[in-house]
This record gives sequence, C-alpha cells and structure tokens, in this order.
Amino acid sequence: MADNLFLRDVKLPEDLAELSYIEHQKRTCYNTGIYPFKLFPDMGFSKIEFAPLTIFYGGNGSGKTTLLNILAELTGVARHSAFNGSPFFADYVSMCKMETFGIPEGSQILTSDDVSDYLLDVRALNDGIDRKRNALMKEHRDRRDGFYKSVSPFENYDEWERTRDAAQQTQSRFVKDRLPKNVNLFSNGETAMKYYVDRIDEDALYLIDEPENSLSPKLQMELAEFFLTSVKYYGCQLVISTHSPFFLSLPGAKIYDLDDVP
Repeated sequence: MADNLFLRDVKLPEDLAELSYIEHQKRTCYNTGIYPFKLFPDMGFSKIEFAPLTIFYGGNGSGKTTLLNILAELTGVARHSAFNGSPFFADYVSMCKMETFGIPEGSQILTSDDVSDYLLDVRALNDGIDRKRNALMKEHRDRRDGFYKSVSPFENYDEWERTRDAAQQTQSRFVKDRLPKNVNLFSNGETAMKYYVDRIDEDALYLIDEPENSLSPKLQMELAEFFLTSVKYYGCQLVISTHSPFFLSLPGAKIYDLDDVP
C-alpha cells in the first residue's frame, strides 16, 4: 500500500510561531476570534504522519473537520461546497508545511454537505420531471378533447403529429415518449452510499468528513469495506474524520485520537 502514500506528512505551526503571528496582528477590525490558531498546540499535536488510510477521531469540537479543511486548502484538492473558515484561515494554512509524493488529479474533499446537496439536486430534478409529466397529461386530454386547433400536416407538421399521437396513444404512452425518466431516489443512507461509490475513483487522495452521517450500521459496514478495498486494490489514499466504530476498526488504519494529548 506504500505506492498510494501521496500525502506523506504535514507540520502544523508550533506554539511559538502561532504566538508570534498573533502578537503581530492588528485585530481591531475582526470579531471572529483567531480560529484555527490556538486549536492544536494545547493538544501537543504538531506533526501528522500519514498512512494510506488515516483516521482522525475525537468528540465534537476536537478539530477533526478543521484538520480536513486545512489539508484540503494545503493540497489544493477539489472542493464541492464551501466551508466555515475565518479571516485567519489562509494565513494559518500558509504556515503549515507539507511533504508529498505528488497529489494526483481527481483528488477531492468529500463532506456531508456534499451528500446533502447531491440529495437535494436529485429531488429537484425529479420535481421538475413530475411537473412536466402533469403538463403532458393535461396536454393529452386537451388534444383528444379538441381544445387544440386542428391543423393540417402541411401547415405545422409538429403540431399535427402531436395531436395525431394524442388521438392514437394512451395517456401513459403519450407522456412516456416525451418525458425523461425520473432519477432513482433512494433513502438518505442509500443516496449517501451511492455518492461515495460514484465519487471515489482509482489512484487519488480523498479527504472524507464523517461519512457515517445518514448511514445505518449495515451501510456503514459496507462503506467501510468499500474504503478498505479502494486503499488496498485501487491505489487510493484516504484521510477520514469519524466517530464511527466501523471505520475506526478498519485494519491497517493509522488513528489520531484528538481527545488525547498528544
């Protein structure tokens, strides 16, 4: 699995470097604090050495998601939704040091917000299809009942053809021939599972934030197995933040416990 160690290590700013930065800031125009400064030094956490499968574990507010966002900005991987940063986030990232063997194209950060947006997009697409279906059903009735002006094929062939079809076809056939199919809409958990399976390809780095959201224990186990297969056989490097025991139990994972010091 050493061949897919694209991201080797990251050094976060040490305590003295953070203090020096903070002392030189004129923060009178800010009221947002100094996030993400002062989050990690108290943990004794300054260097992250990565494995092909690395996991950040910790309670709410421990910094798991913050670390993934730092890594995403540092490595420049593709991002699909915005994140909650601060006016100091870019400066913090610039003070980090990274050693890589090259970050492949196609590398991404995948978050629960991305899954939610995907689900909403599918629902919106289906809503549009449903509205068009209702309009086509009404058009079929109106054409059969003579509410559309009768024209000859020489005047307006398309209009004549639609009226002819309405007279000859059942309503379901008339609608089906003119309507795209609905996108299959699964449960939230099944949609999340499909999202990760569709997104994760071969030979790339993936930063994955709390993938257990919306997943049943059964689906968490299935996704954990998919992650392991992606690392072992398809050349992926995964960095995952999670609370889930199913992901924490993945064999070969290097786990950082952000609730512990260090």
